[in-house]
Amino acid sequence: MSAQGHRRKISFADLERTFRAAGPMVPPPPHSASQPALNAAQLQAQRLEEIRRQDTARRISKKPTNRDIPEELGDVVVGDGVQRYAKLRDVERRLDAVMMRKRLDISDNLQRRYTRREGVLRVWVSNTADGQPWQIVEEGSGAHEDGAFEFGENSQATFRVKIEGRLLQDEDDKHEEGDKEKEGEASDSKRPGQQRPRFSHFFKNITIEFSRNPQLQPDGYSAIEWHKPMPGPQNPSYDPNGSDASFDTLEFERKSDENISVTIKLVRDEKNERFRLSPQLAEILDTEEEDRAGAVQGVWEYCRAMGLQEDEDKRSIVCDEPLRKLFNQDKLYFPYVPDLLHPHLLPLPPIQLDYTIRVDKSYIKGSSDTRPSAPTIYDLRVPLPNPLMHQLTRFHTSKSHLTALQSIVKTDDDLALLVQKIHQTNAKRKFYDNLSKDPANFVKRWISSQQRDLEVVLAEATRGGGAGDGVGGEGGAGPEVWRKGGEEGIWGSKMAKESVGLWLARNTKPVH
Repeated sequence: MSAQGHRRKISFADLERTFRAAGPMVPPPPHSASQPALNAAQLQAQRLEEIRRQDTARRISKKPTNRDIPEELGDVVVGDGVQRYAKLRDVERRLDAVMMRKRLDISDNLQRRYTRREGVLRVWVSNTADGQPWQIVEEGSGAHEDGAFEFGENSQATFRVKIEGRLLQDEDDKHEEGDKEKEGEASDSKRPGQQRPRFSHFFKNITIEFSRNPQLQPDGYSAIEWHKPMPGPQNPSYDPNGSDASFDTLEFERKSDENISVTIKLVRDEKNERFRLSPQLAEILDTEEEDRAGAVQGVWEYCRAMGLQEDEDKRSIVCDEPLRKLFNQDKLYFPYVPDLLHPHLLPLPPIQLDYTIRVDKSYIKGSSDTRPSAPTIYDLRVPLPNPLMHQLTRFHTSKSHLTALQSIVKTDDDLALLVQKIHQTNAKRKFYDNLSKDPANFVKRWISSQQRDLEVVLAEATRGGGAGDGVGGEGGAGPEVWRKGGEEGIWGSKMAKESVGLWLARNTKPVH
């Protein structure tokens, strides 16, 4: 008996662990050894916050949400108020459906990769010079007594480079601003919060590399770098509108009396980082550059267009020849595609602008055909922010919009309370109406119903019992059945034994 009982205890513990494993997987709370222990005040604050959240959730769960009036009230209410209310509810449902569809359309438009807007960023690069030998000769100053000039490290010859970038307006924007100005409205560039992106907005790193050996330079420089400041605890004084983070012109000055070739490298700053695609992936997507989400979406659209989806869920893909070259597999599961695309997404090289810093007289002074220090112009294609984003942000943060939403929510809550009172009043009406039609039988049925409810509260009725067979009902088990023992009684059934075993296993510790 002891061995048999021991085996039953182990089986109950195993059964308990099985039931626990079948439940929801709740991750353990995050714990780190480096986190300091909480004091009594912090623990008390956490407990109060947890109580507050539970109280809020309880109030929300009890708040009525039904706002539909029963149709049966149309026959007992004077007038057509119930029918008119039903029509208003139907109009409200259709209006909610239209608004939800519009919201999804806007959200889909913001997330689509093929709706990316691009603009032309024009960059002017020019330089001036000061203290050059030909300038000193023209001015007649700076020479030694013997008529010689200083060159090399002691020379005061300098140049100043200016890099300026501005976003060009397209024809649609020009026409739109012209129409607004005719109507008396301010243009986008004059509105607060709607300024056009500045030159530094499109790049997170700018590097100017010189082609000469640093050891041959008068001041030993080899490159000039600018990094966009980023918000964070390491930069508490971060200002997105500061001169070091937002500018249209970048200038620097160095010593030199000779022409120097430089390379200006611009590293893009994009919300969705783009990559250079491998030849195999570029052949499928028909593009050389794409971000990570766009690449996955492109492969999905390619599989749909070519009919490569195999199972009902459309997730198992049968690779054709281009996909076989890309993934080296005959079949694949589409959720694995993002990981398989990692080797085919290469870092996008920075934009390179080649420029020669000229300090000769013909460039600095200009000629009849060119103006002094004529700039070199580059046109770059850059992504533009979606104009809908600003409109949505302004709409969602509008005080009038938030006030209207709060008013609508309060009206809905009041309406739900009124409808709840209508339901309660209708239940009372039905009670008295049935009582007036057949008082004797109604009272008998009502007393029988109250008796069943009392038996359930006192645990004297079984699940599924009715009022036809004593207390337990027809086909049920009354109190005398539960009082009967033995193997033939209800306590000797298999269901009772399993229930008692589960209850005992729940209140005992697992056997190790």
